[in-house]
Amino acid sequence: MSETTGEKQFAPSQKKKDDAAKRGDVLRSKELGTAVAVLAGTAWLYLLGGWLMDSVKEVARRGWGFDRDTITHFDPGAVMIEAVGGVIIPIATLGLLVMFLTVASQLLFGEGKFVSDNVKPKGSRLDPIKGFGRIFGPQGLIELGKSVLKIVLLGGMAIWWGLDAFDEVIALGRGDLNGQLGVAWVTVIELMVLMALGLGIIAMIDWPIQFLRRNNRLKMSHQDVREENKEKEGSPEKRMAIRNKQRQIAMGGINKAMQKAQFVLTNPTHFSVAMTYDAALADAPIVLAKGRGEKALAMRELARDLDIPVLEFPALARSVYFTTRENQVIRAELYGAIASVLSFVLSLKRGEHRRRPSIALPPDLHFDAQGELQTALKAGGNAPS
Repeated sequence: MSETTGEKQFAPSQKKKDDAAKRGDVLRSKELGTAVAVLAGTAWLYLLGGWLMDSVKEVARRGWGFDRDTITHFDPGAVMIEAVGGVIIPIATLGLLVMFLTVASQLLFGEGKFVSDNVKPKGSRLDPIKGFGRIFGPQGLIELGKSVLKIVLLGGMAIWWGLDAFDEVIALGRGDLNGQLGVAWVTVIELMVLMALGLGIIAMIDWPIQFLRRNNRLKMSHQDVREENKEKEGSPEKRMAIRNKQRQIAMGGINKAMQKAQFVLTNPTHFSVAMTYDAALADAPIVLAKGRGEKALAMRELARDLDIPVLEFPALARSVYFTTRENQVIRAELYGAIASVLSFVLSLKRGEHRRRPSIALPPDLHFDAQGELQTALKAGGNAPS
């Protein structure tokens, strides 16, 4: 029933995923980006926060320190430029680090694909009907669930942190200024680490949700699978044309050899071996040409055109194919078998109606289609071809 109704029940192929990525449909997680940004910022503040604080102190010292010349030649623009210049480098370093890691996390999450279309403005995003659909549809419910989880998890962590740091926060006004600032700094860093961990937990929950949603969105029906296979392999007519072309090329290469052949041994579908016996050329039968697949089919077609007998002796054809090269005489162990076939062919040419010969091969010359010895025959002895 699903095949006729077009029900999408097959996992998306790699091509389907790649095509979707080109349209901007990649794995995305805002929660992961937020968690990475907060964690990176917290780490920077923990390791290099002193640099920022020293810069702020220097700006404050210069801003609050003044003399007569400063008052008489006061320049607000110069003061502002000096203040901004004093903190711009550490702030820019922090911003670039957060930006880089956030983008890198999304690229890693989205299989390393940067889709420029996702940053372009799209009028469809302003469509109020689609907007209501996103709000009240499955996507809206998932986003609502994540928002509730954020409130509960991060709120719970903040309350736990507040209870644990309550005494330190209350005591901030009782010590010297530097000590109070140090305690406040460490306390804020602890809170940010805690929030980053909470966001990380939410991101780990969000990843499988986004993965499953994208897979469900890209699922394929029977028709989709057939169309993709057709596109990948080509239409039957195109495949047939390619096979015919291959066969014509193969025929061109073996045509001269086939004209000298007395008979062709076949598997019957996988192998073809064209042979002849001429005492003036050699003391034993010679393999003029051999092939498998399209070449084997081309050899059979040429044999029919040239009125050359085509004989189906599967075991013998495989044995000659795997033990003898082109323009080489056969192995001595095959003399008897090939002599029986040659005698049969000559009788056919004389118009006689003899029974097809029964061919027996040595156990170590029985091969399967992959060229491996057939062990069962090797253990049990000879078998007819």
